[in-house]
Amino acid sequence: MGETIIEGPLYAPRKKVYPQAIHGRFRRIKWTLLVVGLAVYYLLPFVRWDRGPGLPSQAVLLDLPHRRFYFFFIELWPQEVYYFTGLLIIAAMTLFLMNALAGRIWCGYLCPQTIWTDLFYAVERWVEGDRRERILKDKHAWTFSHMREVATKHFLWLMIAWWTGGAWVLYFADAPTLVKDLATFQAPFIAYLWIGILTATTYVFAGHAREQVCIYMCPWPRIQAALTDEWALNVTYRRDRGEPRTSIKKAEQLRLAGEPAGDCVDCHQCINVCPTGVDIRNGIQLGCIQCGLCIDACDAIMQQINRPTGLIAYDTDINVERRLAGKPPIYHLIRARTVLYAAIIVVVGCIMLYTLATRSSMAISALHERSPLFVALSDGSVRNDYTVRFLNKAGVSRSFALEVHGLPAAEIRTSGIEPGADGKLIVEVGPDQTRELRASVQVAAAGLPKEAIDIEFRAIDVTTGQAASVRDHFIPAAK
Repeated sequence: MGETIIEGPLYAPRKKVYPQAIHGRFRRIKWTLLVVGLAVYYLLPFVRWDRGPGLPSQAVLLDLPHRRFYFFFIELWPQEVYYFTGLLIIAAMTLFLMNALAGRIWCGYLCPQTIWTDLFYAVERWVEGDRRERILKDKHAWTFSHMREVATKHFLWLMIAWWTGGAWVLYFADAPTLVKDLATFQAPFIAYLWIGILTATTYVFAGHAREQVCIYMCPWPRIQAALTDEWALNVTYRRDRGEPRTSIKKAEQLRLAGEPAGDCVDCHQCINVCPTGVDIRNGIQLGCIQCGLCIDACDAIMQQINRPTGLIAYDTDINVERRLAGKPPIYHLIRARTVLYAAIIVVVGCIMLYTLATRSSMAISALHERSPLFVALSDGSVRNDYTVRFLNKAGVSRSFALEVHGLPAAEIRTSGIEPGADGKLIVEVGPDQTRELRASVQVAAAGLPKEAIDIEFRAIDVTTGQAASVRDHFIPAAK
């Protein structure tokens, strides 16, 4: 048998996509989300929130040097990282719920890649013109006017990318101060480094890679295919209405002759407006981000030729088959998976709200010294040593009385702190700080337990009476 020889490249070269401007309901939704999303991203670091003296006044701040995260009235410490776990769970379940309801609407409306690519496309149209003008300019030889337009476009892209990177670093330091330091070249090198990295990635991904990120780089299209089902609404070409495709005049002739003619006039407007160059008439594809722009384009054509809109719409293949069989469409938005996802979101959200509402502004932790576990003294008493840490989340200094419970004969001593007149140990902790000290629990020979026993360290705010406690164990000398 002879061998088959394949000449030429194995993969087709990339065809540049020239999305055409379109107006309609879904385009307005996308513009609204784009403006709101970018306004929040760029302006939020400059929003102020008064937390009192000595605390940052930036509403949203990730303070890495002091290991704090501030979100308006919420302040999270490293010990409260479980809140971020809860947020990740809610984010994942929300993404799953969106997918179960309407496919990749996250990709089409809320994904940062989509939002910034939309913005870059808008700049490109404003500078170079719409689809037809850009195609013609790319086909013809370069002129001075075209070079000036391209240079202007890339300059604006770089400015948007630069401010995107600059806005990101403002979430990690006081925004007005950092802007001043950046302008006077007094900011830390790490700030300039991250601005450069994010400027480059935004410029490349939104300006050049564009739809290639959605098709080849992003893992979500592959993941969501395994999470979706036949009842999820997707941007669907209703072939029961559209086929057979033909021109407007030919369709009229066929209808007059009593022969079938579809509403699709093969105008290719659905392809022209698609940001990834997908022909939705070929069914659901990896490149389709469910943005709905093809719906706007098709509806505009249907209105021009006096045909009903909705030839392309959010629908299911099940309903297409049902209409072909003469049955009414059915929709199942409320089903097991959507209820499950919504329930998880509500439960996790309620747990987080409850813990936020009831969490204490103080805490105490204790770590038993391991070497040695105990110290036997000459008078027969035994001492155990601990590292005790106090946590004060309030914006003012607080005094805590340190007590030990569970072993009546126990006496507690700390390094550098003498008991007061009432015999209590008072520990001062500054505002929004922690304090660590070494504590010793000593028990006389007569009061020693026969075996290891649990004890409780308790910290009591001497002003408010608020208390926090932690349990550890006391180990007597070996018999």
